[in-house]
Amino acid sequence: MKKTKLLILAIIGLLFCSNVFAITLLTKEQALKEMFPDVDEIKTINHTMTDAEVAVIKERMGGKLVHFQKGSESAAVADIITYDFLVGLKDGKPVRMAIMEEQPGKWGPVVFIIAIDTATNKVNNLAVTELKEKRGKPIARKNFLKQFYGKGSSESISVKSGKGIKRDIRKVTGATISSDCVCFAVKKVLAIYEEVYMKKLYASAQ
Repeated sequence: MKKTKLLILAIIGLLFCSNVFAITLLTKEQALKEMFPDVDEIKTINHTMTDAEVAVIKERMGGKLVHFQKGSESAAVADIITYDFLVGLKDGKPVRMAIMEEQPGKWGPVVFIIAIDTATNKVNNLAVTELKEKRGKPIARKNFLKQFYGKGSSESISVKSGKGIKRDIRKVTGATISSDCVCFAVKKVLAIYEEVYMKKLYASAQ
């Protein structure tokens, strides 16, 4: 009888553990160390995108800033237009830019930090700092995220294939919404990097 009670309690505990709670994987300080392991200084440029900049980003992202997918049970994510552009300097020159980006996953908002190399204009590194996913938790693993390394805005960056779209990212099995959430976040950050950082902020970063 005692063993049965213990087993029931263990099952209840597992059920509670499987509930959707936000998990912080990296603090901001840890995330910065991961994105900028080799820089002399990290400069922060706070910028609120203009209406014109927002319009360009929306156009590039299919008319939206937030990718809320059918079947998602995530809480709403705001259309953020103010960002801290985190710029890594080496010998006084900007070598990398990173921003924090939040997008709705399957069960809740997923927070990313995504770094772009200023020499190649491609993804240098990225990490998930917070998430609420269940089956989609592996999107935070490096073996999944490394698929995005070296990706630029000219590439599909997609877990789906279709007319004019090449599937170049292998999704997490049973977690299409979570996987596609990452793709959208990466493409959006690349768009912001090209349309805002490079065109308006790069000069002031030096």
